[in-house]
Amino acid sequence: MLVAWVQIRDFRNHREVSLELGPGLSAVVGPNGRGKTNLLEALFYLCWLTSPRVSSDLPLVRSGAESAFLRGEVEAGGGRFLIEVEVRSSGANRVQLNRSAVRRKRDLRRHVRAVFSGPEDLRVVLGDPEHRRRFMDEAGAILWPGKDGLAGAYERVLRQRNRLLKEWDGPGEPPDLAAWDAELVTHGTALTAMRREAMERISGRAAEEFHRIVGHEEALRVTYVPSVEGVSEGLEQQFSERLATRRGDELVRRTTLVGPHRDELELMVEGLAARGFASHGEAWGAALSLRLAVAGAVREEVGEPPILLLDDPFSGLDPDRRRRLAEGLAGRGQVMIAVPEESHVPAGAEVWCVEEGRIVRR
Repeated sequence: MLVAWVQIRDFRNHREVSLELGPGLSAVVGPNGRGKTNLLEALFYLCWLTSPRVSSDLPLVRSGAESAFLRGEVEAGGGRFLIEVEVRSSGANRVQLNRSAVRRKRDLRRHVRAVFSGPEDLRVVLGDPEHRRRFMDEAGAILWPGKDGLAGAYERVLRQRNRLLKEWDGPGEPPDLAAWDAELVTHGTALTAMRREAMERISGRAAEEFHRIVGHEEALRVTYVPSVEGVSEGLEQQFSERLATRRGDELVRRTTLVGPHRDELELMVEGLAARGFASHGEAWGAALSLRLAVAGAVREEVGEPPILLLDDPFSGLDPDRRRRLAEGLAGRGQVMIAVPEESHVPAGAEVWCVEEGRIVRR
């Protein structure tokens, strides 16, 4: 997959940008704050219709403009797709694929895949469990776009069930709780199964990527730790039994204590928890390895590599690890990296320079 060309208008700090991109490795070079990351974000948004950095679209529209516009052509699966996006500061966005309106994000995502890695990924390694759960859901959605609604559906049921528990003042249990139990089990089982399969696809690859970058004899270990254990065929029953076991505690604490919202992704380096014991270089290497592993899993799933966007990937690495990572970027399809100085540009990369509000090929 590759973005053949892109036009950007009023996106973040970019008033107007037009680029023709080739296969292989490209580097965007320039001082911090000039718009390198914003360019990668725009490319990701064109392919995935969400920002990897913010949950709201409002910050994406340049100050003083009412909308941002992204337009580009992507080659994927042997076809070419013209994607046109209007990101509005208020109201619904407008998206077209080959001149036809796109109603659901998955209708675009099943054709085009992109993976974004940036400094925010350190939260997956060092942050709270919610960041690791979000990573698992993102990995599942990019592998199987038809499942991108599983996490949202579960969260909606969880909110309703928690509200019921919180507002109940009578003796016993709320009369509607059994119905919400059934909904929680149905959606929670589907989400657990997706996370488990996604992490099975990723864990071994992440270990290989980590060893390639960091060079330790003992690789990164990635283990999915679900709230509800069990094989897929009996997962619903296990879920129901766990809910029944914790019923009394839930009524006292007035919140749901069983389900994927309590899952964890265990990341171990040298046999120790990465969150508490990894060095900065190891943590950054682990974060990069997880995203590179997702890209590898996508390649196996669809038969071609996704578009890979890496924001300042060398910043947390020493010179030897920078060299290891740079050498490992070859053969991954279209890869675009953002770096602050030319000394970080890998050999053979096409170079784009950010200067005075423009992006020009060197």
